[in-house]
Amino acid sequence: MVKTQRMKVANEKHSKNVTLRGNVPKASKANDDKYPVGPWLLALFIFVVCGSAVFQVIQSIRYGF
Repeated sequence: MVKTQRMKVANEKHSKNVTLRGNVPKASKANDDKYPVGPWLLALFIFVVCGSAVFQVIQSIRYGF
């Protein structure tokens, strides 16, 4: 009983795609252009990576490579 109801709902949801014939969108969800990480996390990551690179250069200059 549950499978038939689920199939019926899915068929009704996608029945409009039958008449489009090739113009069906790839995904049924709206595709928002969002980043997978937030801007603050990205800024923190760049700060840590660039900061460690600067300290590594300073350390290598101080101890002579």
